[in-house]
Amino acid sequence: MIQRDGFSADQIGTIAGASGGAKWLVLSQLDRVVIDRILPILTAPVHLVGSSIGSWRFACYAQEQPLEAIDRFEEAYLEQGYSENPDIHEISARSEEILAEILGENGASEVLSHPVLRTHVITVRARSLTASERPFALSAGLVLAAAANVISRKSLGFFFVRSIFYDDRDPSPFYNIGGFPLEQTVLTPVNLGDSIRASGAIPLVLNGVRNIVGATPGIYRDGGIIDYHLDIPTSAGGKLTLFPHFYGYLKPGWFDKKLSWRQNRGENVDRTVLIAPSDEFVANLPNGKIPDRTDFQTMSPELRRKVWRSVVSECRHMADEFSEVLEKDQLPERLQAL
Repeated sequence: MIQRDGFSADQIGTIAGASGGAKWLVLSQLDRVVIDRILPILTAPVHLVGSSIGSWRFACYAQEQPLEAIDRFEEAYLEQGYSENPDIHEISARSEEILAEILGENGASEVLSHPVLRTHVITVRARSLTASERPFALSAGLVLAAAANVISRKSLGFFFVRSIFYDDRDPSPFYNIGGFPLEQTVLTPVNLGDSIRASGAIPLVLNGVRNIVGATPGIYRDGGIIDYHLDIPTSAGGKLTLFPHFYGYLKPGWFDKKLSWRQNRGENVDRTVLIAPSDEFVANLPNGKIPDRTDFQTMSPELRRKVWRSVVSECRHMADEFSEVLEKDQLPERLQAL
């Protein structure tokens, strides 16, 4: 369709954001281009759907001053610091502080009153052993879930309920989706922050978020467990999904990362425009890789900050290239099959 008719931002009906933690730093410059060049052209409603770090990024997109929000997020993320051996409570507390810096006093209200953007936050509600905060029990639950997932992705429904917190002003393409047990809760200024925290609550790294207002009582965890790279129908009504992503491929769930045969379903991505750094670009980044959570273990805090800032700086080149693609209407000729 794009190659035949060209591309216009008003064709976008959804912007998607995957889980990935520190990987988002390779997209922060690209996010600025999307905010500056694409968001002002969009016509309502456009759905923002993300799990984990994707939902954190979109909490910036939908504020009245999104570029300033991205700046706050990036700086707080780059400068996060911990004691020599931080426990889960210290890491969770710092996560709360970063989110507070992103949202400020009015961010939640701004997100939910945005004239064009409709925010949707994907989490999971933990079941059985995965609802425990005791490390041994939680670890056992995760091992069982991972083993069952190898046999059937649907088996994750025994361990987690897909829980989506949504803006109810307009129906989304993924409202009432099947495949897993599903709970849906309307977003409010009261529960937005907790839902975003829960969406990024990596088991054994961050505390789950308990009893979110308006939702079924329980422990809520990282939405990427089921919806790592969003294997859900995101496009409807002839619209496109814009998907800035860390990789040139998609994996359905957190436990599918090493399962070579597990890919997102074709019908869910056939109207998706995925924007990602090339392998060649990544190879030229510091250490030849995208930042990730292991950097906290393999680098000193000073080195990690230096490397991460260098990555962000290098990614301006990718953002500039994407801006040029938009400016010169080069998207049709740049497309490759996903």
